[in-house]
Amino acid sequence: MRIRACLTLALTVLATACDREPPTKEEIEDARARVDLAVHAAHQARMALELLGILPVYTCGEPRRTFVGRAAEGAHTKVACVTATVESKDNTSDAVVLSFPEGKCSVNGHTVVGQSAFLYNGGEERMDLTADLHDLKVDGQPLQAKVGYGTCGDEKRFWTETSGELPGRAGNTYRVDGRVGLREGAPIFGSTTLVFDGPGEVSGPLGTDRVTFTGLQYEVGEYLPKEGEALVETAKGHRVKVNFSSLLWRLGKVEVEIDEKAPVTVPIVR
Repeated sequence: MRIRACLTLALTVLATACDREPPTKEEIEDARARVDLAVHAAHQARMALELLGILPVYTCGEPRRTFVGRAAEGAHTKVACVTATVESKDNTSDAVVLSFPEGKCSVNGHTVVGQSAFLYNGGEERMDLTADLHDLKVDGQPLQAKVGYGTCGDEKRFWTETSGELPGRAGNTYRVDGRVGLREGAPIFGSTTLVFDGPGEVSGPLGTDRVTFTGLQYEVGEYLPKEGEALVETAKGHRVKVNFSSLLWRLGKVEVEIDEKAPVTVPIVR
């Protein structure tokens, strides 16, 4: 059997497939910059969903006001520095208000400051939760996000809508509509792993790129997803496929495939 040699590309990247043309250095650098922005946007959505996970998911069939009282007590147990109070709104809704004091209130390795009301509407047969997190700061930066879920009945979905300027990436804005991946037999929140997917968009000096995240699996305290995929459809008309794997995750790298060219491995720095 004839063995064909794979093409190896120097510098910070490595072509990993045989028989395909490798991308140029310029194409790799352009793709790396765009992937960096996409990863940072996904990170913002992930942080918002982790804050949603401070409160337990509603137990179908339980009276709403009984649940919100229990949820408020559980929030302080889970995050010692948070203050949780219950506000009765009307006959169909109640709120749990989470307050994060100035100083070092840490949630999954991030410093959180501010206040947000988590509004529960319905109960027993159907419960909807929404929270506007715009009055919170995470690591000194505003968290421009809404989170929520609908559970019980025929539909069950957990979501976040995040948008704004990318912290630490001046001149770039983003939008991500994230959905928590509901996997059979796996907890939705409360474990060390969070899985989500959904569409997004990043705009800035490089133009406007459309991004689709699929099955991004995060470990608590880590910046890069441990598993999952992303597709970046660039402003220049290219398709950049990103593969997140546990092997490369340990090295702070991802595999990138630009159009139909040979995949390369690139580092992603927080």
